[in-house]
Amino acid sequence: MAEPEGIYQAELNVETGRVIGDRILLWHGTGGSCPEGPHIYRIGDWYYLMIAEGGTEYGHMETIARSRHPSGPYESNPANPIMSNRSTNLPIQATGHADLVQAPDGSWWAVFLGIRPVGYPKRHHLGRETNLAPITWSEDGWPIIGTGGRIGLSYEIGSWPIERPPAWLEHDDFDQPTLAPVWNFYRNPAEGSWSLKERPGWLTLHGQACTLDGYEAPAFVGRRQQHLRCEISTCLDFQPEWNGEEAGLTVFMNERYHYDLCKTRQQDRDFIRLRRRIGSLWKVEREIACKAAIVELGVTAAEEAYTFWIRYPDGERLAIGSGETSLLATEVAGGFTGVYMAMYATGNGEPSRTPAAFDYFRYVPLGSD
Repeated sequence: MAEPEGIYQAELNVETGRVIGDRILLWHGTGGSCPEGPHIYRIGDWYYLMIAEGGTEYGHMETIARSRHPSGPYESNPANPIMSNRSTNLPIQATGHADLVQAPDGSWWAVFLGIRPVGYPKRHHLGRETNLAPITWSEDGWPIIGTGGRIGLSYEIGSWPIERPPAWLEHDDFDQPTLAPVWNFYRNPAEGSWSLKERPGWLTLHGQACTLDGYEAPAFVGRRQQHLRCEISTCLDFQPEWNGEEAGLTVFMNERYHYDLCKTRQQDRDFIRLRRRIGSLWKVEREIACKAAIVELGVTAAEEAYTFWIRYPDGERLAIGSGETSLLATEVAGGFTGVYMAMYATGNGEPSRTPAAFDYFRYVPLGSD
C-alpha cells in the first residue's frame, strides 16, 4: 500500500547517511497536490514547517504549520495558503517553493519561484524565476507574504545593504581566457568541441555528429533568455566544405522544441536556413543562398514572437522569418528552466571538418522587463 502523501521526518547517521529508526509523518499539508519542499524554522518559541503545495503549475501555493517541538504535532495555519497568485490575473504566477530570510535591518522576506506568462491561454517560456516579497507577521504569530498572500511585481527593499550583481554582460567579444559565468553548455561538452584559444578573440565550435535534436552533447554555448523583450545577435565566420555541416544561432527549449537560424552546406552550396522543430514536426521556414563567409545572425524577441534576421558586412538587415514564443513554452514543451539563446555547430551525422567561429555575442534588453 502506498504511504500517505505528506512531509516526513527522519534521523540520519551523519557518517553513513543511513536512516536511524522510523520515519515520522509530520504533516499532510492542507490537501493540495504534491506537498513538497519543506523548510523548518525555529523562530521564537515556535518551529514553523513551511511547504509548497498544488504542483509547480498555476495552482502552486505556499502553506505553513507550527509546533512547539521539531517533531510535532504541527498545527496548520487557519489562514493557509500564506502565498498564492492562483486564479488571478497578476503578472507573476505559479508562486511557491519559498524560503524565509531575515534582512540586516530585522525585516523578513520570502525568496520564492514564480513565472511570467504571456497571452491567452497563459503560457510562459522564460522558466521559473527567483522573486522576493516582504513578510509581515499576524498578531498571533503567523507570517503573511506580500499583500494578504498575493504577490506584486515589485517592492521597495528599504535601506538594508545588498551586494550589487555583476555588471550586465551585453556584448561579449570572447577576449577573456575563460567564458563568463552567464554561459552554459548543454550537458558536458565533448573534448575539443569548443575553444577560446584556437582563434583569439573568437569562440570556436567544432560541430559533433550529434544534432540539437538528440540526447548527446552538441557543440553548444548559450545563455538564458531573461527578458520577454530583447535582441540577440552574433557574428559567424563559417565556410563549410562538406554537405551537412551547419552552424548558427538557436532559440532552444529542449531537443524537441527549438528554432534554428543557421548557415549550412547542402548540395555543394551554402544556404541561410530558418528551421523550426515542434515536437515530432519540423519545418524549414525559409532557405536562401548565402552570399558571404561572414554573416551576422540575429533574433528580436517580443512577448509573443521571435523575429529572425541576418546582415552581411556593411549591409542592411534582411528579415528571414518568425516563430511564436508559445510553441517553446513550458505548457507545450515541458520543463521548468526556460529558453536558451545559443551558438551551436553540427555535422549532422558526421563530425564537422570545418570550425565555426563566433566573433561576439550581443544580448540587449528592450524595455523595462
